[in-house]
Amino acid sequence: MAVVQSADSRRIETPNGVMTTLASPSQGEAGQAVWRVEAHPGMVGPVHAFDTELVWTWLDGAAVVELGGERYEVGPGDTMVLPADVSRQMFADSGRGFVSIVAAPAGARVYNPGGVSEPDACDLAPKGTERTVPPWAR
Repeated sequence: MAVVQSADSRRIETPNGVMTTLASPSQGEAGQAVWRVEAHPGMVGPVHAFDTELVWTWLDGAAVVELGGERYEVGPGDTMVLPADVSRQMFADSGRGFVSIVAAPAGARVYNPGGVSEPDACDLAPKGTERTVPPWAR
């Protein structure tokens, strides 16, 4: 058993918000990755997919999640199971943003559906057909 103290959590800032690793293979030697997302108000996330299922639970704020062409409105207490290999995009509430906890299997890889990078993608985003484990899930 490992205890990951709050002060030791890994925080990674992106243009869209802050990802805080709560547990992962490199933090607490977990077999899963669990992280907290604090999305900036009005954030529009990139279109992307993961090669495995992710579970998102919203703690605060609100969002619209576009998943496989369907749109879902979510807020505090809501949980979504996002299946593997389905395109998704998140839109944070313009006034409050959102706070979520995400759980994924260790080694979950993110990629660009269709293998095309968004022109304004941040440095941490996968390039072209690349599949990468996000730094907050390592």
